[in-house]
Amino acid sequence: MNKIYLIGNISSDVKQGQTGNGVNYCRFSLAVNRRFAKPSDNVQTDFFNIVCWRGLAEACVKSLSKGKKCAISGECQLNKYQAKDGTTINTVEILADDVEFLSPRDPQQQTMQTQSDDMGVEEQQVGELPF
Repeated sequence: MNKIYLIGNISSDVKQGQTGNGVNYCRFSLAVNRRFAKPSDNVQTDFFNIVCWRGLAEACVKSLSKGKKCAISGECQLNKYQAKDGTTINTVEILADDVEFLSPRDPQQQTMQTQSDDMGVEEQQVGELPF
């Protein structure tokens, strides 16, 4: 079974493209902090290359930008190719099946929502319950 789940922050701009057959795709990098044994340990971060296709790619281009948090599920794919100097290069990509946007689209919208939650709400006194 080849399944991976990641939660992290977008660490590069989302780059979109289209194949020769007109299929949309996008690529971006996801920064994921490693767990650490003790609070005194330094946090280490891994950077994963993510690839999305078709409608998922279009949604990611519209909703994701550098710094936003998201959850990815997909599969890990190893690619090999030869560089111009003849050496073999191995790369790992995550082919996303699902992307969950964990940051709001517009930070200003989040601020307005927080302010409206704080305003105009009064505690109500609860009398005796009938049971």
